[in-house]
Amino acid sequence: MKRLKDLGALIAQPFYRFKQKAPLAAYIANRFLTMLVMLFLLGLAVFGLMELAPGDIVTQLMTQQLMASEGRSGVNQRNFTAEQLAGQRAALGLDKPFYIQYFAWLGRVIRGDLGVSLISRAPVSFLILSRLFNSVVLNLISLVLITFFSFVLGVYFSSKAGTRIDLAVTFFALTLHAFPGILLLILLQLFASVTNLFPVTAYPPFSFADAPVRFVFSYMHHIFLPLLSAFLGGIGGTMRMIRATMLDQLGQPYITSLRSRGIHEWRVYFNHAFRNTLNPYITGSANLLASLFSGSLILEIIFAYPGIGRLMYEAVIQEDVNLVLSNIMFVSFLVLLGMVLADILLALVDPRIRYGKD
Repeated sequence: MKRLKDLGALIAQPFYRFKQKAPLAAYIANRFLTMLVMLFLLGLAVFGLMELAPGDIVTQLMTQQLMASEGRSGVNQRNFTAEQLAGQRAALGLDKPFYIQYFAWLGRVIRGDLGVSLISRAPVSFLILSRLFNSVVLNLISLVLITFFSFVLGVYFSSKAGTRIDLAVTFFALTLHAFPGILLLILLQLFASVTNLFPVTAYPPFSFADAPVRFVFSYMHHIFLPLLSAFLGGIGGTMRMIRATMLDQLGQPYITSLRSRGIHEWRVYFNHAFRNTLNPYITGSANLLASLFSGSLILEIIFAYPGIGRLMYEAVIQEDVNLVLSNIMFVSFLVLLGMVLADILLALVDPRIRYGKD
């Protein structure tokens, strides 16, 4: 036992030296290593869950092939023999345990090959990249709007603490924060259907290449309600956090000292108290981005938005293992990368964080 401890200390010694010499670089490396471990475990769990999912994709694939070749419907599982089904499973590699399938898939990913969709036979990388831009644009616009208005309103109403308008806005923000997101989406969809002021779908019926200028204006019209939904779902909690942090900072002794020295109130707010609200927001922005990506799944389904969330939903319905796993891993990578970047930015912004001793 002592030899094992000595061996572990010997192996860890270079890492401790690296951490002492370059604490920020060690901090960043530690965050990225943690992200890779989490992605590995997540992929293994997803492969196991897909193995337990009901249904049989092999039968579905063979049914589609038979219908395409013979041009007839009404094909069912009784048309296939056990040998045919077993041969198709072996050809797809689905006859092996899920962990062996996962490591085989992981080996292809390391080589830059995400495989092909089992249903459409299109490259998975093409399917993801064709939808990824739409989801990233939607979520980044939502994040920028939520950030801007949260800071403006949070800082403003912290200066009006205890007034009637502050109580009204705080109650309204709490209501938005607690309101079910899916119900809000359905209500906005009904609003678009009844009033005809906005389209019920969130994407123009023509491509950007057909008419670029017309597409931009049409896209802004189509995307307004989904953006409004994402904005209302995120503004409540974020604004309350900014307001609470500002009030906490304004009650600190150093603020009283600054005011007693006759420093102008706006300098007290923006040069001192406001700067200290950045830390909790940077930490919370990663969770906000994760909630936006997870919430966009339902948003894209309800508003027929061609994003990566809707692609994942279609892949799960069709039991397309390659597409489901690649989709989940890709979105998880984006969310975890956002969290890592938030941690790094926090370490850079706040000199009080002793990231070399975490």
